[in-house]
Amino acid sequence: MARIPYFDMAEAPAELHALLEGRPPLNIYRMVAHGGATAQGFLALGSSILRRASLPVRLRELVILRVGALCGSTYEVTQHRRVAAQAGVPSVQVEAVLDHPQGSVARHPFDSLECRALDFTDAVVRQVKAPPGMFDALSAQLPPQQLMEIVITIGYYMLVCRVL
Repeated sequence: MARIPYFDMAEAPAELHALLEGRPPLNIYRMVAHGGATAQGFLALGSSILRRASLPVRLRELVILRVGALCGSTYEVTQHRRVAAQAGVPSVQVEAVLDHPQGSVARHPFDSLECRALDFTDAVVRQVKAPPGMFDALSAQLPPQQLMEIVITIGYYMLVCRVL
């Protein structure tokens, strides 16, 4: 149940309507709309992560689902189960990412990059900063742009889970 009443989207400025064009009518948009200019930044960043990042889509969705599981956000997990399925993430991987949010992700059924990205996600969500060796292992497999995109994706979806 929402703690703040939903924003009346009929009163949203044109800039906000433009950012919401083509998006499903999710309640999160009706909530963040209260944020004025910050809502526009929030939506623009989310759009960049989902539509313009170079990070492989399947890897991005595994990271988002793990953040949702670690943050206990049923709403976020429900939304991104669908996105992950559309991106071709096998259901066995989705379930493995969602299992045991208080422990490490099982190594099977993930490849080495996915394991490193998920371990990194766990560390950033739980401890803010990944240990040097963990960062070095992930950076050996990803270029700097994709490393930054993972960090931004983790931080953004932690924010989404808190807004929810």
